[in-house]
Amino acid sequence: MEPLVAAIDQGTSSTRFLVFNARTAELVSHQQVEITQSFPKEGWVEADPKEIMQSVYKVMDRTCEKLHQLSVDVSRIKVYISCIFPVSVVWLDLRTQSTVERLINKAPGRNKNHLKHKTGLPISTYFSAVKLRWLLDNVDEVKQAVVSGRALFGTVDSWIIWCLTGGRSGGVHITDVTNASRTMLFNIHTLNWDQELCRYFDIPMEILPKVHSSSEIYGHMCLGDQSAALVGQMCFSDGQAKNTYGTGCFLLRNTGTKSVMSEHGLLTTVAYKLGKNQPAHYALEGSVAIAGAVVRWLRDNMGIVQSSSEIEELAAAAGTSYGCYFVPAFSGLYAPTGSPVIICGLTQFTNRNHLAFAALEAVCFQTREILDAMNLDSGVPLSQLQVDGGMTSNRLLMQLQADILCMPVVRPSMAETTALGVAMAAGAAEGVEVWSLSPQQLPVISAETFEPQINTEGTTGPMAAGCSAL
Repeated sequence: MEPLVAAIDQGTSSTRFLVFNARTAELVSHQQVEITQSFPKEGWVEADPKEIMQSVYKVMDRTCEKLHQLSVDVSRIKVYISCIFPVSVVWLDLRTQSTVERLINKAPGRNKNHLKHKTGLPISTYFSAVKLRWLLDNVDEVKQAVVSGRALFGTVDSWIIWCLTGGRSGGVHITDVTNASRTMLFNIHTLNWDQELCRYFDIPMEILPKVHSSSEIYGHMCLGDQSAALVGQMCFSDGQAKNTYGTGCFLLRNTGTKSVMSEHGLLTTVAYKLGKNQPAHYALEGSVAIAGAVVRWLRDNMGIVQSSSEIEELAAAAGTSYGCYFVPAFSGLYAPTGSPVIICGLTQFTNRNHLAFAALEAVCFQTREILDAMNLDSGVPLSQLQVDGGMTSNRLLMQLQADILCMPVVRPSMAETTALGVAMAAGAAEGVEVWSLSPQQLPVISAETFEPQINTEGTTGPMAAGCSAL
């Protein structure tokens, strides 16, 4: 019988558990449970870590029940692994803005990129060290727990692995290089926690998890979700790129074993390290803070759509935004820029169909801005973009993206590339070795290609200008 590999995909708004055939990359079974986000104050976004763990256990139990119904022996599942995203203070949270300003003020020349030579990151509300510094400054219980040695800190991959491996009864406190590289406490060149960085944020190093590669056995394995999607899309070559369309958009471009420091506002991050003795591979990353979240906002806050799937129908009915432009920067615009929310170009003729179209265009234009920055940093234009994530089921969005990028957009038939990437990394780990990452043995996954259809001759406007810029 062929071995199975399972992945926990912990996203911003849901928890999923997926089981793959390690020989064919076929998705055998999966379950998904939504998790609650709370907004206690304007700009604050929180998730309950206990609810997250309850959802993890729930999706695992449901998947095992389904496998039993399919007469699949669950003992064939070789390894449980975690593919996680932000902390209980969610990555979209803006409460740390004053902390960011204070940290920047103490940097030489008030330069937000003061630590970028070590971290690849600007000082920003996005990253974990700033959130922990805020908690230490503002929540006395957290400060006292750290002082008394009762606290551990990590991104949610660390929390889930600690819980799954025993918690208070010997739980393993670890993370991998990809998740560590998003904390601002990790030196992406030495691949270790950095004393200078910890001193800068005044965070004790002993509360941090032990860092490992992205492909080892340590009870359970972890890999940051955007890095996992890069692996799942099999972007193992320098210059390959993928864009994940979820709550936000995350475009990563593999730069090989060389870390490229962006001169155009992008982040430099660890893409993966597939084994203890394997080299780290790096990536340039640009992020769109609000992508799928704008659809939820149009549904829940504005009542413009009744369901997430309805936005494609409305936008297709309009066929154009009719001069309406939407900048959905509820949490600011991430790399490479920053801006408030703007909806402009409204006329008496504008209706909800045009707003729906403008919302989809907004995601595509922001992706285009990131891709342009990547091309400038790398010096080699991208020839196609590989895509994944929930929003890619929207065919109109995919065609708009191809038109706005003026290049093919490639969508795999197997949409769960994030979980697939984690399963591949775990299955290839020394001691597991049920999945080969050799180029000759990688599974072939069919894909649909959206070719650009826009004709820029005689066309004016941002899309025509954008294509001519390429």
